[in-house]
Amino acid sequence: MAATPAPPPNAAAGNPIVDGASTAPPTPGTDMTGICFRDQLWLNSFPLDRNLVFDYFAISPFYDWTCNNEQLRLRSIHPLDLSHLSKMTGNEYMLCEVMEPHLFVIRKQRRDGPEKTTPLLAYYVLDGSIYQAPQLCNVFAARIGRALYHISKAFTLTASKLEKIGYVDTEKEGTNSEGKTGKETIDMKELKRVDHILASLQRKLPPAPPPPPFPEGYAPPPTSEAEKGPDEQQNTETQPPPADPIIDQGPSKRPKYQ
Repeated sequence: MAATPAPPPNAAAGNPIVDGASTAPPTPGTDMTGICFRDQLWLNSFPLDRNLVFDYFAISPFYDWTCNNEQLRLRSIHPLDLSHLSKMTGNEYMLCEVMEPHLFVIRKQRRDGPEKTTPLLAYYVLDGSIYQAPQLCNVFAARIGRALYHISKAFTLTASKLEKIGYVDTEKEGTNSEGKTGKETIDMKELKRVDHILASLQRKLPPAPPPPPFPEGYAPPPTSEAEKGPDEQQNTETQPPPADPIIDQGPSKRPKYQ
């Protein structure tokens, strides 16, 4: 399908409105992520589909008039004809993704051979407005900068709260003790040093031994039997040993562990 007639570069640059101003557009290939192009007159005159979206893109300031697609347009060949573009070398535009009539993704690439291309930039047409897609490094830099901002803000807020905890209330201090004046602060370095010493000692000490098992029956110490008389020893032998109310509650009341 033959493309619609393309206006000359000077006329195309002065017809559309870029961000509400009719200033000269920047050179294609530079950072133009802050520019939004939309020509409502063209959208009212032609349908926006995969056959005419490139003609709409060609009147925007993002279009490079030295590309291979422009040479095909001058020869009345569809600018996205891959059979002709694969035989040429240089910069060209390709239609990558299409979701008619809302989204069209156009990629600018450099062709060095029939099967060898290098992506350069990407543009997308969203509901009739054309934007330049940001590069991946710029996206990462923006996300990392935003994350660092929130982390720095969190540390600042935490430090301000720690400073408030470190100070002693002067009003309560004056009522309780008259000798102390001003504010007392907690030395955070000293506190961290003490915590580090305690943690190192805890790592060096062996673990606490397990508690000894409970005896099946409680028996008094042998020294107490020697001090008792023979009659008392007979009474103690006939009577069951007294049960400790805390330690030994008998084998029937002791919980079983599996």
